[in-house]
Amino acid sequence: MRSTRFRRTSRSLRTPAAALVSALALTALAACGTSSSGGGQDAPAGGGPADAAAPLDAKAKVTLTVDCMPPTAKAAELKQWKEDVKEFNKTYPNVRIEGKSTPGQCLEPPRFTAMLKAKSQPDVFYTYFTDLQQVLDNDGAEDITAYVTPKTVPALADIDPNVLNVLKKDGKLYGLPTSNYTMGLLINRKLFEQAGLDPNSPPRTWEEVRTAAKAIAGLGKGISGFGEYSAGNTGGWHYTATMYGLGGTIVTADGSKAAFNNAQGKQIVRNLHAMRWEDGSMGKTQLLKWGDLQKQMASDKLGMFLAAPDDITYMVQQLGAKYENFGMGPIPGGRSTLFGGNDYKIKKGSSPDKIKAAVAWLSFKNMTVGKGQFDYARSKADGLPVGLPQPAFFTGASKTRDDSLKSASATMPVENFKAFMDNPVPGKAEPPKAQEVYKVLDNVMSGVLTNKDADPDKLLAEAEKQVNQVLANQ
Repeated sequence: MRSTRFRRTSRSLRTPAAALVSALALTALAACGTSSSGGGQDAPAGGGPADAAAPLDAKAKVTLTVDCMPPTAKAAELKQWKEDVKEFNKTYPNVRIEGKSTPGQCLEPPRFTAMLKAKSQPDVFYTYFTDLQQVLDNDGAEDITAYVTPKTVPALADIDPNVLNVLKKDGKLYGLPTSNYTMGLLINRKLFEQAGLDPNSPPRTWEEVRTAAKAIAGLGKGISGFGEYSAGNTGGWHYTATMYGLGGTIVTADGSKAAFNNAQGKQIVRNLHAMRWEDGSMGKTQLLKWGDLQKQMASDKLGMFLAAPDDITYMVQQLGAKYENFGMGPIPGGRSTLFGGNDYKIKKGSSPDKIKAAVAWLSFKNMTVGKGQFDYARSKADGLPVGLPQPAFFTGASKTRDDSLKSASATMPVENFKAFMDNPVPGKAEPPKAQEVYKVLDNVMSGVLTNKDADPDKLLAEAEKQVNQVLANQ
């Protein structure tokens, strides 16, 4: 929702420093350009010049103002940023990268929207996967299809097509990914062991989740077996993730109608009702939103909840938990899982050389195994966490090598994520008008979790009507 994630599409909900970006030492950045040296702005690239597929000429002089540079408070990340600029300049000595740290512009939805409308975004700017339509509606990004080739992005063939496809519109590519996430079942290994459950084999179905939740809640001491959101749009986000796991969807293929008021949708609501009111395995405190479940799990008061792996780093870095206390399995059902992430786009009207320079920088910094954000040995030496299974947009040989390098420098027990890693689930993008849809679906989640007499059919019927109205206003 980073982008993630409701967390990932709502910039103000959680900063990248606390999310996947910090988890893997991602240096939150978004390159933006000034004019190339020697004069004013070049002619717009349009569909790209004849040599668009060729890498930037090493002699070309280009200045890129890079937004979202790590602030001085993040000393390790800033150190790595400066090192990467220096390394990049060994290949492109005439590309001047001017870093600016302006987190408000990068992370706050109102400022981001205002920036787009004012056409004041950097030449290469940071967005979330779900921002594409908003950017295009404001004519904000270049079509970089012609510029992104195996020559300019060597790892291109090993980038998950699902990740690239979410950055496309009508077959045209408008961005390059920097991180992504998929949802799974996050567990508290300590509570699993205390309840006589195997933490290396997290539940794979909702029936198994319900059984495990009852066992964990049976420990007493205010411990809940399973937790769920139902406020701040996060309930709708998790309802969507759960529906995907069962093989369902939230909207029709053309995005025009709601598609959740069916047997799968009712199964979700009835299962939650049973866990909450019949089993007593979800605790009495409800109307929870992002941050609440993390606090419960970090204090050993919660056994399971749906999450992305970066939640673990948040609990360790912000809440004082320990990495070895957590594990993950695939999302129950395993048919598909909600995925999201963040990327960088290039401002409409940028010159061909600026586009090439930006593609070269982003490829080096964010899409090269063993370099930039994937230099795990450096991250370990700098005291940053290594070992989470995401970002995971590599496939093939690149994934094999990345996994090997990550394991070699891991600062956490990577075997705890084996069930998650060994059972990959296909990712499915968030629905259109995601935040508005999630807000409606919050009512379904809060209704069933706070009212013992809630009628699942009525909750879903009303939500269907409201979501259809949202979709009709696209």
